[in-house]
Amino acid sequence: MSERSQLDYLGKIELPKKILDEIEEVSKELKLNRKQKEKLIEEVKKEYLKSCFEAGEAIGLLAAQSISEPATQMTMRTYHFAGIAGIKVTLGLPRLIEIFDAKKEPETPSMTIYLKKEFNTRDKARKIAKMIIEKKMERFIDKTIIKLETGTIELEPSDKRKMNTLARIIEENLKNVKVKIKKKTIEVIPRKELDVVELRKLREKILGLHVEGIKGIENAIVRREGNEWIITTIGSNLKDVMELPQVNWKKVRTNNIHETAKVLGIEAARNLIIEEASKTLQEQGLDVDIRHVMLVADIMTFYGKVLPIGRYGIAGRKTSVLSRAAFEETVKHLVRASIRGEVDAFKGIFENVMIGKVAPVGTGMFELITTLTKEKL
Repeated sequence: MSERSQLDYLGKIELPKKILDEIEEVSKELKLNRKQKEKLIEEVKKEYLKSCFEAGEAIGLLAAQSISEPATQMTMRTYHFAGIAGIKVTLGLPRLIEIFDAKKEPETPSMTIYLKKEFNTRDKARKIAKMIIEKKMERFIDKTIIKLETGTIELEPSDKRKMNTLARIIEENLKNVKVKIKKKTIEVIPRKELDVVELRKLREKILGLHVEGIKGIENAIVRREGNEWIITTIGSNLKDVMELPQVNWKKVRTNNIHETAKVLGIEAARNLIIEEASKTLQEQGLDVDIRHVMLVADIMTFYGKVLPIGRYGIAGRKTSVLSRAAFEETVKHLVRASIRGEVDAFKGIFENVMIGKVAPVGTGMFELITTLTKEKL
C-alpha cells in the first residue's frame, strides 16, 4: 500500500470516543498545535489497527497456540525470592498451570503489603510484620499431657498471664469441651468420653487454634524497594490485611486469584490473571502478546466467577455436544446429551471439522447470495 493510500485508509478509520478523549487531554497537556495533533491521531490509528482483528479470525486458537507453544520451553522448577531466604514461590510451568487451572489455593500463596507513609520505616515495618504473623496455640504452650485415667488434656502455658485468654479461645472454638484453669495449667475436659486416638486428635486441634496475628500468614519478611519498605508474606489473607490501619490497602497484592475475586470482585481477579500469567512468562524470557493472555482471562471470568480452562470449566461449558465430547470424557458427554435430547447446531470450529464440513471461520463464515436477473439466466 502506497503512503497516499495508507493515509486515505487511516482517514476513514473512526477511533472510539474514549481514545479520542484521551488524545484531547494529551494534546492540551502538551500544548500541541493542529498539525502535531493530526500526526498524533495518525500514529494512534496505526497502533489501533494493530489491535484489531479481521472478521472470522480464529482468535481463540491463536491465543491458545501463542501461549502453549512458548510454555513448552518453561522450566519445571520452584525458585526462592532473590535475596530472601526462606520464602519460596512457584514459578515457570507449574505456576502457569496453577493460573489457568484456577486452583482454589496456590501451592505457595504469598502477599506483597505496602504501608502508609507514616509507617514507611524499617522499624515500623518490622513491627507490623511481626504483628501479622499467625501465632497458634502451640506457640504459647510448653507442655501437653493426656491423662488417660481421667480422659482429660492438661496444657502448661509458657506465659501464665495469658492463661485466661488461651482458655477463652479454647472454649469459643471447641463447643464439646469444658475448660478449667488451675494454678499452673489449663485442663480441657471433653463432654463425652474419648479414647486415646480421639484425645490425640483433640490435642492437635487445640494446638492448631488461632490465637494472635492474621490467619493464614505463616511468615513475613521486610524488604526495601526504592523508597518503600514492603512486607512479603508466606500465606495470604487479603481481607484481614486490607483492614489493618497501617496498610495502604490500594496497593496490597496477593497471588491467590479466588481470594481476589471474593474480596475485590471479578474484574480484579481478571486483572490478576493477566498480571500473574504475563509476569510468569516474562520471568522465563518468553515474549507473548498481552492480548492473548487478556483473551484467556476474559473467558475465564466471563461467567462472573473464576473458571478453569478444562473439563470442569470453560471446555465443559461449550454449547456444542461434539466439541465437549472431543475434549475429554467422550462417552459421558454423548450419553448425557442423548438422555437430555440435546441438539448440536454446528456453529463452532471443532464440530464442523469432525464431520468434514466447512468450519465457520475465515472465509467459511460467509455465504455468497446474489439475485439473478432474466438477462443473466
